Amino acid sequence: MRIHEFSGEELEDATSEIYVPVIARVGPDFRGRSAVHELGEALTLCRSHWGPMSVVRTDRMAARVPADDLMFFSVYMAGQGRLRQHDRCAELAAGTGVLVEARSRYERVTPIETGNLTLRFSRELLPLRTAEITEACARSIDPATPAMQMLSGYFGRLFEVADDLTEPQRLDAGRAAIDLLAMALRDVTPSVPGGDGSAGVLLDMMRTHIREHLADPQLRVAELARRHHISVRHAYTLFERIGTTPGAYLRQQRLLAARALLSDPRYDRLAVPSIAAVVGFLDLSTFERAFRRQYGTTPAGWRREHRHS
Repeated sequence: MRIHEFSGEELEDATSEIYVPVIARVGPDFRGRSAVHELGEALTLCRSHWGPMSVVRTDRMAARVPADDLMFFSVYMAGQGRLRQHDRCAELAAGTGVLVEARSRYERVTPIETGNLTLRFSRELLPLRTAEITEACARSIDPATPAMQMLSGYFGRLFEVADDLTEPQRLDAGRAAIDLLAMALRDVTPSVPGGDGSAGVLLDMMRTHIREHLADPQLRVAELARRHHISVRHAYTLFERIGTTPGAYLRQQRLLAARALLSDPRYDRLAVPSIAAVVGFLDLSTFERAFRRQYGTTPAGWRREHRHS
């Protein structure tokens, strides 16, 4: 077991080592302590006590998620707060559990001292479909449910005995915890249909992700597929359902966003290169060429013709 004790100035370094990088805000007297059991590769169980704080994992941070694509499930032992991800807000209170994925932006605010047990694991270990996992994030699990009682009890007992287990036993115990977690999540996750329905849900999720992350210049087809835990070939297959390709859809949405900004007098002071950057084009000439091909005029020409529409 590894012990970490840290001040507010050390918090961001500590969270980067134990969990993932975040931006944190704390008071001047903040203190934190985390005890970490290594159960296996990218599989840990951590007990933490934190002072009041707020943390944000930004879109840019989420875009740098490593290949193992980490997830976190926390059982709150004390304190209260809220966690927001995917436009959902989970209330955090003693006994509740909540799932978070590292590859998407999230915000967590805990205005009083908080304690939790957190299982960190690779997404591929959770035996649920991609759409089900994303839908389960930022949804509080009621501590009164039998599945949550079993899960929180197991987390607590595993933390106490982990040092006495052999390496293979720790790995088996960690995977058993993930199986219990999958059972608990099925009680709170909205029904996600299988077959063609799940493909439609995943396509909608990818289209929404594109529209919400246009400004991210790193968003390409391969990155889009990675963030949704599918192959590039499968991404192309999904977009064939709407008669396009992932790259063409991404370019179309960026150009639509640019056209809207160019047409709006509120953004008159925003130069064309800045608008290109805002919608995710790193190269101005590429933006102007794509815009002319799509709309038959330059971005500056469109602005002159439509800014007062």
